[in-house]
Amino acid sequence: MVTTFVATSCAAVPELPPPVPQDVVPSVAPPTLSAAGSDQLSPDGFDAVQRMAVRIRNVGCASLSTGSGFAVDEHTLITNRHVVADSESLQVSTYDGRDLDVSAASTAALADLAVVRTEDPLPSFPQIADDDPEEGDDVTVVGYPAGGRLTVTAGRVIGTTRDPLHENLGEVLVTDAPVEPGSSGSAALDDDGDVIGVVYAKTTDGRSLLVPQSTLREMLDDTSAFTELTPC
Repeated sequence: MVTTFVATSCAAVPELPPPVPQDVVPSVAPPTLSAAGSDQLSPDGFDAVQRMAVRIRNVGCASLSTGSGFAVDEHTLITNRHVVADSESLQVSTYDGRDLDVSAASTAALADLAVVRTEDPLPSFPQIADDDPEEGDDVTVVGYPAGGRLTVTAGRVIGTTRDPLHENLGEVLVTDAPVEPGSSGSAALDDDGDVIGVVYAKTTDGRSLLVPQSTLREMLDDTSAFTELTPC
């Protein structure tokens, strides 16, 4: 059980709501690694993991920021609340550089999660795992750190901790898979390529925090968990 963490957001630019610290811990960008599902190549040469990840560009009234997200069905993306907050418009692009029109977005009050709906179909989406991972399980994170190229990092689940940012959320997962600003909203995958959590923060010692798939599932099943996001 992991108990003591000082967390910082993976957001690139946006102001975050209290009590989230405003600093971001810098670290060396990790190398690109092979990912779960890399043998599932499509005709264009990209694998299933690459095809399901999107870059999200938040054009705000006073700032511009980037984050990551992933598809859960043909027209639905999951990301973080702080990735889409205070936006005038949201721009979503796929692994192959295509821009997708956004039709709606909504955010959760309890956890740092958001749902984004697209008018255009998404190219690929993974399954959500049936169970939360155990300590020591492998984890793969796929996203767009710093709003740059699609990057895959790998690590292991270290354990769980009480969420340091949202006291009512409960237990969150802690991993040593590297994440950077812009990784917020990335999918964390198991060895089968199934989603086991959503990246939402990192600690001062470089560990990544995930909303577990059990919480994500519970909130997606609750129609009152998300509130429509209104432009700033």
